[in-house]
Formats: sequence, C-alpha cells, structure tokens
Amino acid sequence: MGKKEIVTGVVHKVPKDLQKVLASSQEVQEAWNDLTPLARNELICWITSVKKLETREHHIKRACAELLEGKRRPCCWPGCVHR
Repeated sequence: MGKKEIVTGVVHKVPKDLQKVLASSQEVQEAWNDLTPLARNELICWITSVKKLETREHHIKRACAELLEGKRRPCCWPGCVHR
C-alpha cells in the first residue's frame, strides 16, 4: 500500500512539521484528509499564526488529538484572516 497524499487548505500549504506528524499516523492523516479545505485552512493558520515554537508544537499535538476525537475546527479562535 502506497503513501497517501496529505491534502492542503484553501490558502495555506501544509507546513513540513505538520506534514511529518500527519504522515506518522494513518488515523490522523485520514481524519485530516476528511476535513473540508476551509477546515484544513483554519487549522493550518491556527498552527502557524503563533510566535513561539513551543506553542506551535502544542497546537500541532492538540490538532492531531482533536482530529482523532472528531473535532473539525480549532476551538476559541476567530478564524483565518487570509481568506
């Protein structure tokens, strides 16, 4: 079985650090690919909009955990300003 493609958002491309985490778990990758392009865009922007590397890493871990729980958007965030 070959590697599946990690699909991107509407405006944002999937950053390398997020790609690596998504590719490490088939379940997380399937949940990611099942999102709408706008939902993926929101998560990418939520992850990349922070200033500290530690916060970014936390957002990536939290996004993956919440995807596995069935959540489809970041909670308590006003949304991507780039679309």
